[in-house]
Amino acid sequence: MKRIVTSAQVLELLQNQLNVWEVARNNYDALKQVRVKELVFDQFRILVQFNPARIVSSAAKVDTKSIQERKCFLCEENRPAVQEGIPFGDKYIVLINPFPIFPKHLTIPAYKHVDQRIQDRFGDMLDLAYNLDEFNVFYNGPKCGASAPDHVHFQAGSKGFLPIEKEWRTFAGNPLLEYHSANLYVLNNYLRGTMIIESTEKESAVNLFGKIYDSLQVKPDETEPMMNVLVWYDTDKWVIAVFPRTQHRPSCYSAQGDNNILISPASVDMGGVFITPLEKDFEKITEDDVRSILQEVCMDEAELKELIEHLKPTL
Repeated sequence: MKRIVTSAQVLELLQNQLNVWEVARNNYDALKQVRVKELVFDQFRILVQFNPARIVSSAAKVDTKSIQERKCFLCEENRPAVQEGIPFGDKYIVLINPFPIFPKHLTIPAYKHVDQRIQDRFGDMLDLAYNLDEFNVFYNGPKCGASAPDHVHFQAGSKGFLPIEKEWRTFAGNPLLEYHSANLYVLNNYLRGTMIIESTEKESAVNLFGKIYDSLQVKPDETEPMMNVLVWYDTDKWVIAVFPRTQHRPSCYSAQGDNNILISPASVDMGGVFITPLEKDFEKITEDDVRSILQEVCMDEAELKELIEHLKPTL
């Protein structure tokens, strides 16, 4: 399968943008100095990154009124004049993210201003992961960390940055379901409910993801199941991590006083890197805090296994 955009082209774009875009260059330079600490759990780790620039995303107001009152920063007419991109087919454009978490961080919005939904775009996500083979590609649902829920987009970050990339197989055990060329796993004792699809064929992965999507509950005030999704292409196959969600933000996000921790979990946090834009939170967050946050916002392992049992007769 021929690549229509390569990682090399994107890396060249990144360097060219940093040469001319002061805001982005300053934030990437600052990223080299961010503080990181490691929290150790049973056989896996969570990294905590103190990244002040990410306050833009973590504290984003995503209620309907706030969104209607601001210009969409992903629409071409509202982006900085200095920001350039690489077209990905006729549907998306690859941009550098000026507020990075990863050493190389991309935002990939659709050209059209339409709501953040993954149901009919999951195949596009796999295509992006195949083409950008030095990156993992991720999707944040409209109430699962997306700071622009009114404009469909993906993001991508440097491969090897997220602990889950190396850890997942240790916790996978045997596949719970086989669907053509795709295997479906649930990670055991991994703190957050995680399903992994591993597939050598795009069609099998798309169809299996669609079955999972249709099996998840849609809340009365939502338009799709709450979820975060990570995808990367590994030699000859896609690895897809699906994190079904039960809640947008944990109670500590809106708590008062010492109980407040400004964390709005998204795909990066699910992948094992917690982002804290405030130094006070970076200093005080503990293993117990992380455990509590993930238990609040994620489905648990037992629920995912039960969902798969109900899914089997439909395949």
